[in-house]
Amino acid sequence: MQESFFRQVLDILQKYWPSMAIGIQNTLIISLTGTIIGLVIGLFVGGLRAIRLDYTASKSALIGKKILDFAGKVYIDVFRGTPMMVQAVFLYYALLNIVHWDKLGAGIFVISVNTGAYMAEIIRSGIQAVDPGQTEAARSLGMSNIQTMMNVVLPQAVRNAFPAIGNEFIVNIKDSSVLMIISIADLMFQSKSIAGSTFQFTATYGITAAIYFILTSTASLILNLIEKRLNRPRTSFPQSDTDPSSMSLATEKAGKS
Repeated sequence: MQESFFRQVLDILQKYWPSMAIGIQNTLIISLTGTIIGLVIGLFVGGLRAIRLDYTASKSALIGKKILDFAGKVYIDVFRGTPMMVQAVFLYYALLNIVHWDKLGAGIFVISVNTGAYMAEIIRSGIQAVDPGQTEAARSLGMSNIQTMMNVVLPQAVRNAFPAIGNEFIVNIKDSSVLMIISIADLMFQSKSIAGSTFQFTATYGITAAIYFILTSTASLILNLIEKRLNRPRTSFPQSDTDPSSMSLATEKAGKS
């Protein structure tokens, strides 16, 4: 039985690898593009929700801020509280006659808006983790709320939240499989077609699971390397400032003088 299983795996790879390669390509395109666009959405929504207007703000600005906060909360609650598969079916058919999009574009849109809801909360938590003293210092220098957020807070928030942001990309590689419901030719859709043609379900989905594992493991390795580079200290002190011998020499010279 083991020999038969491995023989089936080899036969499927030899005969259907081009189809699987197309599925892998579409899966990576959808997950990577959707994560990047979702990060942009999250930066916008999370940043707006994290901004706190002071007493100098006008009444219209305060009203607009409340409206934007309410709209952002509704967006986050809806897309975090409903399954992505349901979102894919609803958005694809609801906007099909308006947008006239292809299935790949629809898949990227669904992944983007779904990821944006999660990214908004990730960015908001990252902003809250930044020392409030830095915001106060930026405001004391004359920066506005927007300038403080864009130049001081957001860069640090993204750096602090990078592990969670990378985790969203890994999750999207796996969760993009639900988009087969709208017939997107991703890896899961191709695997289902191959299994239906060969009736070798165990071998086909075994190959699919191995490919997903390789994709997520590779992405995790790359993200870990990027995270280490981001966390690398960038300030270097001259050796003379920390070397005990140089410090004693400086003290001796000061005493002679």
